[in-house]
Amino acid sequence: MKIKHAFALSSLVLAMGFPAYAEEVKAKETVENTNKKIEKIQIFGVRTDRVSKGATGLTMELNETPQSISVIDSEQIKNFAVNNIDDVLQLATGISIERSETNRTRYTSRGFDIKSTQIDGIGLPNGWGLVTGAMESYGYEEIEVIRGANGQLTGVGNAAGTINYVRKRPTNENEAEVALVFGSDDLQRLQTDASFFITESGSWAARIIAVAQESGSYLDGLEDDRIYFSGVVDGQLTDHSTLAFGASYQDANSDGVMWGGLPLAYSDGTQADFDVSTSPTQDWTMWDTLNINAFIEYAYTFDNDWEIKATYNKQDSEDQSKLLYVFDGFGLYDSETKLGLASQPGRYDSEFDADLFDLTAKGKYGLFGQDHELTFGVSTSKSTDISFTSSYDQATTPAYGLTPAFPYAQNAIPEPVWADKIRYSDLDVTLTRLFGSTKLNISNDLFIIAGFNAIDYSREGYNSGGAVDNDENEISPYLAATYSITDDINAYVSYSDIYQPQEQYDYDGHFLDPSKGVNYEIGVKTQWFDDKLLATFAVFRAEQDNIAVFAGINDLGNYYYKGTIIDSNGFELEIIGRLTDNLNATFAYTNLKIEDELGKSTSAWEPENLIKFSVDYSFTQLPELMMGLGGKWQSKTENAAATVKQDSYLLVNAFARWDVSNNLAIQANINNITDEKYITSLKNIGFYGAPTQGSVNVTYRF
Repeated sequence: MKIKHAFALSSLVLAMGFPAYAEEVKAKETVENTNKKIEKIQIFGVRTDRVSKGATGLTMELNETPQSISVIDSEQIKNFAVNNIDDVLQLATGISIERSETNRTRYTSRGFDIKSTQIDGIGLPNGWGLVTGAMESYGYEEIEVIRGANGQLTGVGNAAGTINYVRKRPTNENEAEVALVFGSDDLQRLQTDASFFITESGSWAARIIAVAQESGSYLDGLEDDRIYFSGVVDGQLTDHSTLAFGASYQDANSDGVMWGGLPLAYSDGTQADFDVSTSPTQDWTMWDTLNINAFIEYAYTFDNDWEIKATYNKQDSEDQSKLLYVFDGFGLYDSETKLGLASQPGRYDSEFDADLFDLTAKGKYGLFGQDHELTFGVSTSKSTDISFTSSYDQATTPAYGLTPAFPYAQNAIPEPVWADKIRYSDLDVTLTRLFGSTKLNISNDLFIIAGFNAIDYSREGYNSGGAVDNDENEISPYLAATYSITDDINAYVSYSDIYQPQEQYDYDGHFLDPSKGVNYEIGVKTQWFDDKLLATFAVFRAEQDNIAVFAGINDLGNYYYKGTIIDSNGFELEIIGRLTDNLNATFAYTNLKIEDELGKSTSAWEPENLIKFSVDYSFTQLPELMMGLGGKWQSKTENAAATVKQDSYLLVNAFARWDVSNNLAIQANINNITDEKYITSLKNIGFYGAPTQGSVNVTYRF
């Protein structure tokens, strides 16, 4: 895919928007030449609630919510030019991005992998906590990160948290933009976003988003391209009912990928050091992914303001890969000769599809002289995950065995001759959830939230360990309270059960039992400067049993795991908002301690101290110009088993945007301005992060 081929797509999107824009102008002229009665009808027809709901379900402001929540909005995404989800979440408080290879990522919070993701508050657990491929971020209005156990939200999950992706939906204006981006490593990107009325009154509207991107990489051999498209239609069926539906499509392709990271530990225990561009890949490796998501949402509001909402989501994805894994399999990796590494090729394809249904009712009720809120509902999700592999002749395949001295050329190891693919795993998963929560307003200063999730979780099919047929069920309670000390200070406390079905196998190839535990959090949220600045301080603790940890390789050559007890505790400080009319800032500090069943420190690959920050400033004398800085600092980390260590490091990114006119803006971004050298993951040893890189964005708004 060449990016020039995408210009036709963007032209189509804008062409769809321009007729609607003409209709808007015509409608305005009609209103101006008619009486006020007609004008009122015209305004009434425009929906005022064209936004996705957050993941908490209840009507609470961030300063009231008895849980740690951070929101990365579209303005931050634009400022720091974070065009994929990995980079967006680098901005989120307390979140670590573990990239042990180029095309799979883990997001961790409070010491654990985040295994629950949602779109507009509805989602399916991600048992392995892995995200495959670079997921486009331009289609989302904001991304919410709810840290800690999510008993209020999903009924399943660990003490890490939940990520909720909030879709961009039609706005109440006809507007469009198109942007061109050029950057380091031959980055070329075209993106367009158009929202327009379908009906003259504005009661129905649509939004179309399209992206085409291709680039090389600072990593040797790596090339990426992706196309993303999404469309959402939203409208008023009657005075009481609304309908929204839409879909997104992403096709991403990568050549020269890593399966596993760099061999950073020599057999004598010393740590290797390479150029940041070093990769163990070969030019025949690849990893392509396809993701399709569709939804339809119907809502009905009664005269008493109770609302019923029914939602159906469809998810389909597939990926194809040809990979090469390089490792010190025999303890022979020599620091002088650079020989002794072994390699193993693999070819894997997978297909995943899921159907998610959700029916929720919410509203207010009166009791003991106070108004309270109630939310209850039922949801069910059914998914099928099929995996394929292709074998090769180990005796005649150079890619299986010892490698040349590392680093080697990108064509040093020939591609295997692959046999026909075979299906090695086929699993059907069903999750049914009955849930409810109430917000009890005890007084004007105190409210309590009590909720529950009753779930039934079943898996059937087969995998490499044989037949699978298990059924699990659990009831998870949630209890929290918020007390207003003053109009600007709220204190809160929350408790949640932890329940997480696991995808890891024991020695015999059977799934491990679910991990269980409890999560506690206590905090204070304060508002400053006429509610423009929010500061949160939270103390948390999680106690979890049967967390899966790697235990070895069984007689069949497959990895297996065992369950262990892991506790985490710490505190967070987050300050976000406007310090002055011109200065916007965020600052977040997380302190984390993780202990094993013996009470000893563990998971040393997680930083004990993590700081995230950003600041942007608009000049009073030159309001067309905005500049900003952002980044993170983390304390030292290590993987003792692999004898790899990393000192503390600081990453700083910068941007500047000049609004040349009301329609035209030019923005420049520089990432890692100090050219810091760091490793992307120490849990599973990764590779070196990107050096100093830059990009220029030219945006035209219609």
